[in-house]
Amino acid sequence: MQRLLASRPISFSPILRRPFTRNRLKPPPRLFLRTMATPSQDIQWQHVQTKGPTPSYNVFPKPVRKSENDDREYRIIRLENGLEAMVIQDATADKAAASLDVAVGHLHDPDDMPGLAHFCEHLLFMGTEIYPKENEYSEYLAKNNGYSNAFTGTTNTNYFFTVSTGALSGALSRFAAFFHCPLFDPSCTTRELNAVDSEHKKNHQNDIWRIYQINKHLSKEGHPWRKFGSGNKDSLTKVGRELKAKGLLNGTSRSATGSLAATPSASRVPSPAPSAGESEDDGGVVGRETRRRLVEWWSKEYDANRMRLCVIGKEPVEELSDLVSKLFSPIPNSNLDPLPMIPEHPFGPNETGTLVSVQTIMGFHALEVSFPLPYQPPFWRHQPGNFLAHFIGHEGPGSLHSYLKHKGWVSALSAGPQPLARGIAMFKVTLRLTKEGFENHREITLAVYKYLSLLHSSEFPAWYQREIRTIRSMQFQFAEKRRPEDYALWVAEHMSWPVPRDAIISAPRVVEDWDSKNPLGPGGGEREVRETLEGLNVEKGRTVLMAKKEEHERIAGVKDWQTEPWYGTGFAVERYDEEFVKQAQSPNDIAELFLPGPNEFIPENLKIEKREIETPEKRPHLIRKTPLSELWHKKDDQWWVPKAQVIIDIRTPVANESPRASAMTRLFAELVTDSLTEYSYDADLAGLTYSFASHNLGVFVSLNGYNDKLHVLAKDIFEKARTLIVNPERLETKKQELKRDWENFFFEQSFRLSDYFARYVLTEKHWLLQEKLDEISTITAEEVQAHIARLLSEVQIRALIVGNMYKDEAIRLMEQSEEILQASPISSDQLYETALFPPQGSNLILSTPASNPNEPNSALTYFIYAGSLLDRRLRVISSLVIQLLTEPAFNILRTREQLGYIVSCSPWTLSGDGVRGIRIVVQSERSPAYLEQRVDAFLDEMKETIEKMPEDEWEAQKEGLKHKWVEKHKNMSEETNSYWPHIDSGYLDFLRRDENVEILPSVTREEVLSFFNTYVHPASSSRGKLSVHVKSRKPRPAKISLPAIDAISELVASNGVTLDPQFKENLTTDGEPSVEQLTAALKDAFVSAQVSPEQSQQIASHVSAICEKFPADSADEGQLPENAKVIEDPKVVKAELKRSGPPKPVTDWGDLPISRF
Repeated sequence: MQRLLASRPISFSPILRRPFTRNRLKPPPRLFLRTMATPSQDIQWQHVQTKGPTPSYNVFPKPVRKSENDDREYRIIRLENGLEAMVIQDATADKAAASLDVAVGHLHDPDDMPGLAHFCEHLLFMGTEIYPKENEYSEYLAKNNGYSNAFTGTTNTNYFFTVSTGALSGALSRFAAFFHCPLFDPSCTTRELNAVDSEHKKNHQNDIWRIYQINKHLSKEGHPWRKFGSGNKDSLTKVGRELKAKGLLNGTSRSATGSLAATPSASRVPSPAPSAGESEDDGGVVGRETRRRLVEWWSKEYDANRMRLCVIGKEPVEELSDLVSKLFSPIPNSNLDPLPMIPEHPFGPNETGTLVSVQTIMGFHALEVSFPLPYQPPFWRHQPGNFLAHFIGHEGPGSLHSYLKHKGWVSALSAGPQPLARGIAMFKVTLRLTKEGFENHREITLAVYKYLSLLHSSEFPAWYQREIRTIRSMQFQFAEKRRPEDYALWVAEHMSWPVPRDAIISAPRVVEDWDSKNPLGPGGGEREVRETLEGLNVEKGRTVLMAKKEEHERIAGVKDWQTEPWYGTGFAVERYDEEFVKQAQSPNDIAELFLPGPNEFIPENLKIEKREIETPEKRPHLIRKTPLSELWHKKDDQWWVPKAQVIIDIRTPVANESPRASAMTRLFAELVTDSLTEYSYDADLAGLTYSFASHNLGVFVSLNGYNDKLHVLAKDIFEKARTLIVNPERLETKKQELKRDWENFFFEQSFRLSDYFARYVLTEKHWLLQEKLDEISTITAEEVQAHIARLLSEVQIRALIVGNMYKDEAIRLMEQSEEILQASPISSDQLYETALFPPQGSNLILSTPASNPNEPNSALTYFIYAGSLLDRRLRVISSLVIQLLTEPAFNILRTREQLGYIVSCSPWTLSGDGVRGIRIVVQSERSPAYLEQRVDAFLDEMKETIEKMPEDEWEAQKEGLKHKWVEKHKNMSEETNSYWPHIDSGYLDFLRRDENVEILPSVTREEVLSFFNTYVHPASSSRGKLSVHVKSRKPRPAKISLPAIDAISELVASNGVTLDPQFKENLTTDGEPSVEQLTAALKDAFVSAQVSPEQSQQIASHVSAICEKFPADSADEGQLPENAKVIEDPKVVKAELKRSGPPKPVTDWGDLPISRF
């Protein structure tokens, strides 16, 4: 489904981010031939001469174009070193943020070292000359209600953070140092190589990544787009290993300070000898060579004039400008090309006109038709790619989606431009297919071309562009604030667009009307559309067909499969046949296809009655209560936009009374949404969205957007739900989709499975997916129809309305909904969710194998019961403990111990919102038992850390937690989402955070330690703990320990064979070597020493015994404590747990009786 006015289309193009991820992609320098010009170069920037040590800078003189509702102040500056920055003052903010975008990414990787840009993004964070402590940055942010993240793109790398406003200066100082004096700490080389490798392995079984790399692999030979962007340990150390094998690599020295020490010589020159006493944490000579190449690459590619920065703070723009100049001016400028472009598209005649069949891991069917597209930012005024996407991705009557859906061939369609890198783009049409659609994929692809033929032959009245402009302008005018880190990132990325500097904020978000006098003239608007449309033809198209191997061969027979080298994905390529091309080029002959009409959902009444409010209300009010429903309401008193958020929760015990009932409730929700697709699509485009979804207690209706026509959409949703006639064909399609989705879930990453099983056992009334899978195939249309009638006959409704609606309007909306439903009330006594939690003294483990036999990672979800959320002081103490654990968990378990890429520690509020615990998640190639052992060791270490924590650190942690609780909502959605859990649970504890802030100052270290020793520490006899172990079924390569290598070396020497002095070092470059590596190394040594086959065999016969005597550290499976109770059946685990009590309001707010209006 194309979201022209809001978001990108669905695609198979991943972006790697931290903390749960990282990553993205550069080509050979020869292809970077031109620079993208930036408008406003002829405008005279104003020079600002500063006082004191702050370097001077230049200011763009024109005001930045912004929405009338945007109360922030903007300023664009350019430092003397060429770095350009947007500083933004948000005077009311309590969170600050910054994002720095560097105009190089993984397409800039050296040809011989894939993944170097991504590795740079990882290692860059490991300390600076000013702040050498490895985790100084993350620790500072954690103490000040902040966090950071980064990602590596194709032609950009972005770094960003958020922090409390008062800590911006300190955070920015630490952040800026990464770009002018990073240490690239040598001792972190091996760890971060492992982190990159772990990240790649995490993605190895992910179809999105696999298909993305197939598309790259099938591009022009030698083009940078072919590069393997994320990299792995092998790709990053291959050069070093080869040089070492040739005897050209003896080591790489570090500088006295341990920082950069990049050699000025060419990268192929042997590195100097290592310094004495160097730790192998730097990866030995191979790791040192990788780091040397990284520093050399960073020195050449990271340049001040390639950097664009956005800083959002509370300070005036003048003060922020001075701060940026002071901190970022030290970044050197080598006058590199500031925005290197890729002028040549990776897909030419040899790469297009083809059908590519791709084998998937998960069981789904999809088809993607793509075309080379001109890079779109230069067309920012009229955005022709988005204009065409409006039609091709439309879901209303006459659309391609509507035609294919009624055929029973597709379940979803999206279309739109996708930027590949700076300078190149694609236009993609992506379709999720049904089983029947997969069997008719040729006809579906032809239908895509028939729709394009329709566009070629159609006129485009100017009102189409005018309607798009109206909607986009309206969205820009009434855009609510985003979280500052998201906004800073968006601004920093878009600062590279070739638009006037004063249009950086507006140009990507609004469009202009076509030239009314000559739309087909140069720059007229329609001309750009027609030229873009000309490129969407069958000669330039490429179709990618996705399914499991057996599905491909079921419909097409055995194929000549090839294998993509990095992910091992099977694929086959064939050219379009002549008959297909002929049909694709012919005029549209599908009568059901026609262009959309005017959008009737565009709001007309955008009136807002803004008034002065000293302090916004802190909670909604109960304005209506009947035996059937409760309605909570809060009139907008801070956002002043013509929008509202509506949540209506319809509860009934019928919804989840059995696995079959649960499946039918889900199918009901899917069918309602399916039946409203054509009708609601225009509403969605016009900024009015809805959701109709099932949950454990019933069905959940939410609406948000412009309030003018919200009641119209609500009326139609409830009428459709009440009068739905189940179509057997659509039901069968939805059953297929749901069955596929549930089956595919078990091929998700291991940590998602461990979380899933933990959530299941910790919720009283919850069914396993397998139980629902056992039912879904036999569900009939008649059965669903009867279920709907029962479902809606007796209900209890809870509702919340927030926004630009008065009480009487909210009540009318509720009355309208009730009149349509015609339901009878039912007691709410049993209509609440109940949690299960581990009892005191328990140490329960649910153990289950990973479903995917090729998944290399195991996972651990470790849950510690932390008490009732209704105990106010206990709640605050447990929150402070979680605050103390979160950053060290990542630093110790991921960074220091290198357990795996996925590591997190967070609070986990259980179903019903009355009980909370501490959740630690680790995904790793190590066994779950070993991971549990390391988590136990981490918690033991943290006890001492808390005991010895300096007083200033202790107070800083408390202050950081306070900042989280007093943080303001950033928009209406955040405000609504903060109220709903209290209504949903029934506790109505709207002022919980205020109470937390009052209690926090009085919490002592002794109380925290008492809680820690009672609830958290593994040695506690009263701790309640449950963990879920998901164990990989993929065998790990057998490893050889370092003591075993020493013993084998002695054995060889005792047999009169002299080994190379570097035998052990060569073997252990990457840590413990595999059996295969040892065998190959011994074979080479024996050949070199001319050892007889008999003597070789005699020596080899002792190796197994030595390896058993000295087992590898990596073979340690871990040892569970004696009190651990391992259970393999999740239902048995449930029987061991305690049940939380029913909810009860913590306060009688006394809102009723009141006047209705």
